[in-house]
Amino acid sequence: MVIKVFLASSSGSTAIKKKQQDVVAFLEALKVDYAQLDIACNEENRMWMRQNVPEEKKPSNGIPLPPQIFNEESYCGDYETFFDAKEDNAVYSFLGLAPPPGSKGHAEEDEEQEEEDLQSEEEEELRQLENEEEADVEEEGQEEEYLEETQEEETE
Repeated sequence: MVIKVFLASSSGSTAIKKKQQDVVAFLEALKVDYAQLDIACNEENRMWMRQNVPEEKKPSNGIPLPPQIFNEESYCGDYETFFDAKEDNAVYSFLGLAPPPGSKGHAEEDEEQEEEDLQSEEEEELRQLENEEEADVEEEGQEEEYLEETQEEETE
């Protein structure tokens, strides 16, 4: 899967340039495989991006600004949602990618799995204790029955 980042190579807006640079630099730092698609020089890229950004994600004027991020054809989000994912250490999830082994996201998944495993072990131990207690109660009941029978026999 290739992450597609739609950018404008000749944007007059410094804010857009900074956002684009932030996304690209972060993806490079994570060693994520991505492709930069220029919407300033390529009309097909511009049209594809505009058509594939979901309606509810488009600004009021209907024209989404770069950077826009996709995983193949699946829309991931714009700069703001990317930034939020970055702040929440959820970039891999945002991109629809599995975190690589040893990464923070992967470590968090491992921790969650360990917690689930531990909880399952604790539940199993509780079930065993309950079963043992039931067996003990049953055994005590059998012992009491035996003692009562023995006492009855002795009194006869």
